[in-house]
Amino acid sequence: MQIRDLIPWGDKGTDLARREDDNPVLALQRDVNRIFENFWKRFDQPFGTLDRGWGMTGPHADVAETEDKVEVSVELPGLEEKDVDVAVTDDVLTIKGEKRAEREENKKGYYLSERSYGSFYRSIPLPPGVDTDKANAEFKKGVLTVTLPKTPEAQARVKKIEVKAS
Repeated sequence: MQIRDLIPWGDKGTDLARREDDNPVLALQRDVNRIFENFWKRFDQPFGTLDRGWGMTGPHADVAETEDKVEVSVELPGLEEKDVDVAVTDDVLTIKGEKRAEREENKKGYYLSERSYGSFYRSIPLPPGVDTDKANAEFKKGVLTVTLPKTPEAQARVKKIEVKAS
């Protein structure tokens, strides 16, 4: 073995990607680099520090459909009902909001001032047959619950299928 065999750029005839797959140390280094890059990318998102509870795409939402209604629950920690805007157009439920946080401390020896602002916009497609005129939204303990009843025609179209053992 010669010294140039130990230097990654010493062998010009091999492809670096192929060598990474063959060398577990280089593959480990690539994976660790990717972990750190993904970690720091979170702080470049438009939500800034507010992104912690909302994930990369916005607030977490659960959609449940029953025979007579569609219920959407959205987690909005730290917000109040005045900070949230809910709208329904045709077959899309749109939820918008803005979170503002300010903190100021002035104690002996230091002064701290922090401000963070962030907004979100979430569109949720709805199934056909939802009666948007009778939609209801409630906000309780940081959770927004939107209830959208189905029209009688949509409820009548539901057909139960019996499941038989084979």
